[in-house]
Amino acid sequence: MTNDRVRIVSLIPSATEILAVLGLTNAIVGRSHECDYPPEIQNLPVCTAARFNTDAPSSEIHDKVNDLLQSALSIYEIKTDVLKQLQPTHILTQDQCDVCAVSLQEVEKAVAHLVPTAPKIISLQPQVLKDVCADIERVSNIFDVDSVQVLENLEARVKICQQKIQGLSLTELPTVACIEWTDPLMTAANWIPELVNLAGGQSMFSVIGEPSAQLDWDTLIASNPDIIVFMPCGFALSRTRQDAELLTQRSEWQKLHATQTGRVYITDGNSYFNRPGPRLVDSLEILAEILHPEIFDYGYKGTAWEQL
Repeated sequence: MTNDRVRIVSLIPSATEILAVLGLTNAIVGRSHECDYPPEIQNLPVCTAARFNTDAPSSEIHDKVNDLLQSALSIYEIKTDVLKQLQPTHILTQDQCDVCAVSLQEVEKAVAHLVPTAPKIISLQPQVLKDVCADIERVSNIFDVDSVQVLENLEARVKICQQKIQGLSLTELPTVACIEWTDPLMTAANWIPELVNLAGGQSMFSVIGEPSAQLDWDTLIASNPDIIVFMPCGFALSRTRQDAELLTQRSEWQKLHATQTGRVYITDGNSYFNRPGPRLVDSLEILAEILHPEIFDYGYKGTAWEQL
């Protein structure tokens, strides 16, 4: 299957990373505007565009996204002309979250214009860590490549984390609030609570496998978590710092246990936590390093996370 006739367009960063880890980078002919890893795919034609300004304030982005979703418009558009030129045999997308990538509906609509090639649409729907492994296996089967070594490597890294925290008592497992958006305040969910628990923390506010939910400011203050980790969707470290610092200006912020003990952190959510691909295991290691610096030191500090 992985011959010269395979031409893959990936419309979501996590799918691009899955293809890359399986050794299929050379088969990718087009990408989304958000696909930026591995670096060698950055020169590929871009097949999507955002329908709003991603540099706008968080509250403005939130409102714009809601307006687009309520009007049944995907928040991203597909450049049908680029797709036509690329003549893909396969298109990878997702229908897990309309905010993360082009909706499945948009892809199907764009593909209808692409006949005669009629590319195969592969849609991923990961909610938890094992779904990501299942996606890697599924993609490997479609393109007839081996995923055994890739999956064994990812599973071994997860096991190492679990083994290292095994001896910790409940009192040594900090309560952790992961913030996925700052205005309005939202908690990170889906695979994030699972990663927190695997890294030796007690996840607050979110349910494993469930979508992210809004969090009342007073609830955050009253719950007083041991650790707060910012991982806004689509933001790198510098933008995350900017948004997190707006929250720290509120008077109650200084009273929080996490603030007083210096245990508030910012992360590169865009590269790691927001992408349900192979780098979710990197995200687990980042959390382990943040939660238990006395046990873990993977060297992510300064590039993937910093203290606020």
